[in-house]
Amino acid sequence: MQPRITHLALHVRNVPACIDFYARFCNMRVVHERPGKGGERIVWIAEPGRERDFIIVLLPGGPGYQRQPGDASHLGFAVASTAEVDAIAERGREAGCLLLEPRQDEYPAGYYCGLEDPEGHIVEFSYGQPLGPGAEAGDSSALGGGPEGSP
Repeated sequence: MQPRITHLALHVRNVPACIDFYARFCNMRVVHERPGKGGERIVWIAEPGRERDFIIVLLPGGPGYQRQPGDASHLGFAVASTAEVDAIAERGREAGCLLLEPRQDEYPAGYYCGLEDPEGHIVEFSYGQPLGPGAEAGDSSALGGGPEGSP
């Protein structure tokens, strides 16, 4: 069997705030939790129906994420339309966590915005990338290469 990605584990300083953020903006729910060695709460979150495909593990403690200038590291979520990107951006603006205004970018980035989770991670919401909903709106060569044969 080829390796397949199943989860991403993040050290966070505030587990409840992260659970709230990912529930509110990403429709993720707690699917498992257990106590850590020191009794702290370790939580698995996933999108409904995808609990066996991919989860985010929220690990308490650690130094917290310190994003540096120019750091574009992010978690990406596809949505069903540009209007949905705009709606999430507006909700993020109201909550004070909008980091990147909605924008249309070159293939394969599509139309996207970015919010900042309680730990400082960028969470991108996109439409028209060659992954997830809206893939058909992007380049027909999907991930095999963008326009003019770019990778």
